Amino acid sequence: MFLSLVQQRRSIRRYLDKPVASEKIDRLVEAALRSPSSRGFNPWEFVVVTDNGLLEKLSKAKPHGASFLKNAPLGIVVCADPEKCDVWIEDAAIASIILHLAAESLGLGSCWIQIRKRMYDQTRTAEQYIREVLNIPENLNVESIIAIGYPGEQKPSHPKESLQYEKVCYDTYGK
Repeated sequence: MFLSLVQQRRSIRRYLDKPVASEKIDRLVEAALRSPSSRGFNPWEFVVVTDNGLLEKLSKAKPHGASFLKNAPLGIVVCADPEKCDVWIEDAAIASIILHLAAESLGLGSCWIQIRKRMYDQTRTAEQYIREVLNIPENLNVESIIAIGYPGEQKPSHPKESLQYEKVCYDTYGK
């Protein structure tokens, strides 16, 4: 089952105008909270956003690659406390992909919106902008937003022949 989720999951940027059922949101939250974390420190925190006005504001967090969020019925902002764990970035990234796979398993589409190290405009980071919009405290860093909804587009899975097997070595590099 897991491999079929990985094989069929694609980044979905168009969503049906249909709210995600609260039971599915609860399952997504549970999946995120079960995400693996280095040494079990769990530095991540999540902001679940269903308010259309907030989703539209968040869709403006960076000039490219976030606009589709305004048409998603759900966004989950993945944050982490760098004081809790030196590998908070990795832990937040793991939680983000767990959300993608959980969404796929629930018949939902999703797409990652990178926030860390992205700019809102020439003077403010996307992270600062989101922090202001959602009242996120200064001790938390924002890694990503995962846009989620019922898919409004269908994409075929990537064919196995297109996978980059040349980037895989066995036992030592270059073999």
